[in-house]
Formats: sequence, structure tokens, C-alpha cells
Amino acid sequence: MPGKDTVQVRQRAKCLLHSQRRRRKGICHTLSNQARAFKKKSPLIQTEDLGTTLNQRNEVDQQAALGIATARVEERVACSLGQSGSPDIKFEKGQALSCAGVLFLLPALIAQGLLKTKEVYTWPSKVYYSLESIVLTLAFMALLRIKNPEQLKQCKPGEIGRIIGLDRIPEMRCLRNKLQLLTSQNQAMPLNNLLVDSWYKEDSLQDADFLYIDGHVRIYYGNKANLPVKYVSRQKLCLNATTEYWVNDAKGMPVMMVMGELTEKLQTVIEEQIIPQLQKTKLLASDGPAVANQPLCTFVFDREAYQPAFFKRLWEEYKIAIITYRKNVKDKWPDESFESIDVKVMQQTVNMQICELGTQLGGYWFREIRRLNGDGHQTAIITTHPTLETQITAGRMFGRWSQENFFRYLIQDYDFDKMVSFGTEPVNPEKEIVNPEYRKLSHQLKKLREKIRRIEARFYPLLQLAIDQPIDELPTITPKLAEYKEKIEDFRKQEETLLLQRSQLKPRLKVIQMPEQKRYNKLKTESKLLMNVLRMICYRAESAVAEYIAPYLARDEDEKRMVVKQIIQSNADLFPDYINKTLTVTLHSLSANRFNNAASELAQLLNQTETIFPGTNLRMIYKITANSHCEG
Repeated sequence: MPGKDTVQVRQRAKCLLHSQRRRRKGICHTLSNQARAFKKKSPLIQTEDLGTTLNQRNEVDQQAALGIATARVEERVACSLGQSGSPDIKFEKGQALSCAGVLFLLPALIAQGLLKTKEVYTWPSKVYYSLESIVLTLAFMALLRIKNPEQLKQCKPGEIGRIIGLDRIPEMRCLRNKLQLLTSQNQAMPLNNLLVDSWYKEDSLQDADFLYIDGHVRIYYGNKANLPVKYVSRQKLCLNATTEYWVNDAKGMPVMMVMGELTEKLQTVIEEQIIPQLQKTKLLASDGPAVANQPLCTFVFDREAYQPAFFKRLWEEYKIAIITYRKNVKDKWPDESFESIDVKVMQQTVNMQICELGTQLGGYWFREIRRLNGDGHQTAIITTHPTLETQITAGRMFGRWSQENFFRYLIQDYDFDKMVSFGTEPVNPEKEIVNPEYRKLSHQLKKLREKIRRIEARFYPLLQLAIDQPIDELPTITPKLAEYKEKIEDFRKQEETLLLQRSQLKPRLKVIQMPEQKRYNKLKTESKLLMNVLRMICYRAESAVAEYIAPYLARDEDEKRMVVKQIIQSNADLFPDYINKTLTVTLHSLSANRFNNAASELAQLLNQTETIFPGTNLRMIYKITANSHCEG
């Protein structure tokens, strides 16, 4: 006999279904009339009756009375009443599920630590969507290039829902509520640190011996936040923006990200944010034995953080070496001092003309390495690493473009700059910044002095000409001289006025000293941090699969990521076998036979992992429908 709670859940489900149907017709019934009406209705199509073809699934999804694809009615109602927890993950046999090829990346996602979210986040027990389901949904959205929750309105919720073992994925508002539940716990950075320790174990720590650090400027087009103006190099404009500072390893894989608040310099971010975060992981753990002349890590960055005293401080206080470009190089080394050396840059070997000498900068000695280019230009690199070979130093510096490639790929495919949540947060009121009014007047002075110099460049040669010319030719020159002199005097008066105004302002002030309407704040950061961590996992998973299939492709560098994206977007058949505890994913044919061959090799590798689908005891089995042995 069913229990009292079960009966209540079923009755509640029937009432909800009938009231929705009646509401659409504009008819209101009493509860007694609703109960009588339910007795006359035909039974609802339950999950067990789901069809296996696309048309059958569409029909079932449309008939769900609680909304599109809400087939598991009783379980949803029980959760809404707080009488049940998350339902069991159940797969149904289905043919050609849309984008089910994304399941081919599930083992890689799990290997990259997607499920470690359970170790840092807490989750309510009486909700329909479990933490695993939400995290899988967000990861699959990123891989399927569904760039924000609003774009879920353009997708078939039942198709993607069946991929994660439910009736449908969360609706947009529901997913945003779940994101808010996650971000309110402020665990994005602890999750990132936990992932770093799982990515770089004892056998792979060498990948993090060299860390690339760079800032990515994210433009803000709204009007709610008061953000400082920053120079955006890709648009060659000064715009309101925030800066994300990324750390990537020697292979270009993302390691971590920290968010800049206002106008911090890269040096400040490295010392105050990046190093403290790395010290919480294995990458900068100081508990091991120190090795003489051997750094714990080597930072590679561009000229933005250039300062010899800063480089020396990193070495003396943190045992961190640096590799960067030298600024303000005015001398040239003799061409005959350069020698031809093969340098490995981003998996490619390049022959370069290289020379190394010692140099003194700011009272400190550094190793300086220069590359002689074909046009005679000498690219200067300096480093504090005492033992690193010359060709490796040059290769690591020129390999910094792997991080730029990472930025470009995420901007194009993952909508890198998209805002995750709207709203602002206050910044530290005691934070000291450059006075915006002082900076504005300084900019006006700079432009005014440029005008003065341009006028003087015309005035003084003309004055010298007037001195050298006969007196009878002066009437043709004097009016122009008078015009130039009048302009110069007028500009000088403006300059004095601006200098007087600027002298009454402080060059720097605290945020709390700014006028309230113009006081700086910042965009909400926790949601962006969390989504960036999930993007790291997805990018690493996608890269791992791309690297594996690359040897089976004719043009590996050009095709590997394209094939991975094609696998993700392809349809696949699902065949659960609860007796043998397996879930078979059969990928449909790709666009070329050589791609099918690569997918077949990938399926064999994935089967060796014996991956268990999260929340079940089903072992994943991967197959493809195409003949993978024919030549492309």
C-alpha cells in the first residue's frame, strides 16, 4: 500500500496538471470540480513510455502538462513540496539525440576535476536538480557553445535533459537561481586551488615550472558601474573596463585567474594576489627542501610588469625567477657575436641568431639574451634564472603567444567577455587610486603642450628667417609671426590656468574620498570567477581530446579542434542497460572518413577508462555508427 505522503504527492500532481489546463482556457474550478475532472482524464505519458525517435520525443515533450518536457511529474511535485530529494538519474533508449556527442568529452571533464565541486560546495537536499546535474549542465552548455542561460530558450530542453539523465534541463530562471546559490558561497578560488593540485601531481609538476601571466581587459558597455578607464589594445581606445589576470602553464593550459579591482599594475597583482593564491597550492609550496640556484617557479610576462627592483625582490623573497622583455634598449651588440641556435617555440623548432651577455639594470645584474632579426633589429630578453639554458630561455619568452592564443580561442568560442550576472559591488574604501580629476587635467596639459610645441616649431624658424631677411621683406613675414606669437601666448595662459587647477588637487586619493556619484565600484566577481573555473575545465578537457586525436588526422594542427567541436555537435544514440549496468553512446557519422577514424580511436581510449556516469552505476561504452576503417 502506498504511504500517505505518496498519495498526497500524486493528488497534488493531478491538481497542478488540471489547473494549468484550465488556466489556459480561462476557466476557474473549485477543488472538488478539479478532483472530479481528473477522474475523467486519460493517464499521463510517463517516462517509461518515451519514444526512441526524435518525432516521438517531441510529441511526448509537448504533451507534458507542467511545461515542455516535464515528464517526471510526481518527482517534481514531491520536490516542490519538500517531501523528496533529487530524483534518480534515469536514461531511456533514444535514437539520434541532439548533441549527445558531447558525452564523448565526459571522461575528460571528470578527469579534469569537474566533480570536485562537490568537495567545496554545499547543496540543499530537497531540490529537483542535484549539484552534479547543475555542474554537468553548465559544462555541457560551455562545450555546446551555449554562451549564457538566456540562450537555453533557443534549445530543446528535453533533448539536453535526456543527456544528463533527467526529463529536461533547468529553465533559464531556475538555472540563474542555482548559479546564485553557488556564488553566494564564495568558493570559486578554493575550488580553483583544489583543481590546481589535481592538475599538477608529482609526475606533471614540470608543466608548471614556467607560468605565463598576462591581463585580459574586459570592456564594460553598461551604465550601472563606475569603472576606471583603461586602454584596450585590440580596439586602440580608452574605455571603461575591468581586468582579469590569467596564469597559464608552459603548454598554454589555464591554471588560475584573479580579478583586478580598479587600476592595479601587474606588479601589484602578482605580489598581492597571484603569489598568495599559488602558495596555497603545490606549485609554490615552501615546505619542500630548497635547492641552491634553483627557483620554485619561473614567471614569464611582457613589459607591463617591467621593473628591475621588482624582479630582484621576487627572487630574494619568494625564490621566483622571471623572464621578460627588456625596455628602453638603445645599444646594439655586434652582429658577429650572434650564433645560430635551434630554439623550440610552442612545439616547433626555429633557427635563431642568439647571443647572451650580462647586463646591469637599476643596480642589479641580469642575464640578457638577444635575438638578431632579419631586418637587423635586436629583441632583448632578461632573466633572473641562474641556470636555465639560453635557447630554453628564448623559447619560453617567445612561447608566450600560447597564452594569447588561449585568450583568442575563448573569446571566439566561449564568449569570454560575457557578463554572467548583473550588478555591482563596493570596492575597498581605503584603496588608494590616482585622482581621476588630477589625471584628467594632466591629460589636458599634455595635449595643450603638444599644441604649443607644434606652433613653436613653426614660429622659431620663421623668426630666424625674419632676422636674416632684408628689412623690405619683413612686412610679408611679420603678420604670420604675430599670429603665431598670439597663439603661443594664449596657450601659455591656458597652461597656467590648468596648472593652477591641478595644484589644488591631490595626485592620489582613497576611494572613500571620491564624490559619491563618481565613486568607483566593481562588477560582481564571484559568478565570473566560478564560470571561468568551469571554462578552464572545459578548455582543458577539449584540449586533451584534441591532442589525442591529432596523430590520426592529416593536418593535425588545423583539424584537431574542429573535429572535437564536430563530435560535440553530432547526434548520438543512447542505449542504457540496467541489467549489465552500462550506458552505450553511439556517435553518428562525421563529415569525413578520416574524422570517423579519429573518433573510433577516441572511442577505444574512452572505453578503457571505464567511466561511470555521475550519480549512477552505469559504465560508459562508446561506439560510432560509421565504418571507421575506410580511408579519408
